[in-house]
Amino acid sequence: MTPAEPLRVAWLTTGRGPGSYGALEALCEAIDGGLPVNLAVAFVNRERGEFEATDRLLDLLEGRRIPVETLSSVRFRKAQGGRRSRPGEPLPPWRRAFDEAVAERLGRHSFDLAVMFGYMLIATEALHDRFSIINDHPALPDGPTGTYQQVIARLIAGGARESGCMYHLVTGDLDRGPVLSYCRYPIPADPSAHVPPEATRADIEALPLYDEIRARGVARERPFLTETLRALQEGRLTVPASRSLDLTTEVESALSRDV
Repeated sequence: MTPAEPLRVAWLTTGRGPGSYGALEALCEAIDGGLPVNLAVAFVNRERGEFEATDRLLDLLEGRRIPVETLSSVRFRKAQGGRRSRPGEPLPPWRRAFDEAVAERLGRHSFDLAVMFGYMLIATEALHDRFSIINDHPALPDGPTGTYQQVIARLIAGGARESGCMYHLVTGDLDRGPVLSYCRYPIPADPSAHVPPEATRADIEALPLYDEIRARGVARERPFLTETLRALQEGRLTVPASRSLDLTTEVESALSRDV
């Protein structure tokens, strides 16, 4: 790829909610506005008819004539007679077989980079050893791992004063692959957000600070995605990165333009 050529991206998602849909829609709008990126293919690990939100995302992809590959991970697991993945345990054997099937489908298309956004499966080496894949994670490079709910709970429990978003290379080290880019945002002080040791997840999620942190992260996800892809296309960022790129200024500038 030369600087004049668009970055060819494979988009991997489960498409289970408004965040996944909104990110894809925002990326398409940015491309319409001149972002030099081409969505070469989208892979969705659900098939039409499984879930209403995913069907809506498939409608968006098909309406924009973006090539789509689908393979239901639930149906694949049941056909293999496999059990569900359990947190903290090794992935069951069917997961590698599934990723081999996904890799075969993605291999039909030409792209420079794969982006996971709202993809609810942990990738095995059958995927991340074959393709360069980056993943969005709702924390700073030295921040908590896990789902966004777990990240926010740990931020509140630890009294964190800032958080952020990052893109990292997908590897076997969950949420700890080499960091490409990140952006920061402050967490407001809230003396009422005290989390006792016995607090439940429901207790933490009921705190106003929980919603505030989530809102600040979500507001930055879309411009952060756009600015990361722009930096990659322009050659200011490479995969793997020689050094991670702080895009806070670009993201905040984009947010101020949208106000």
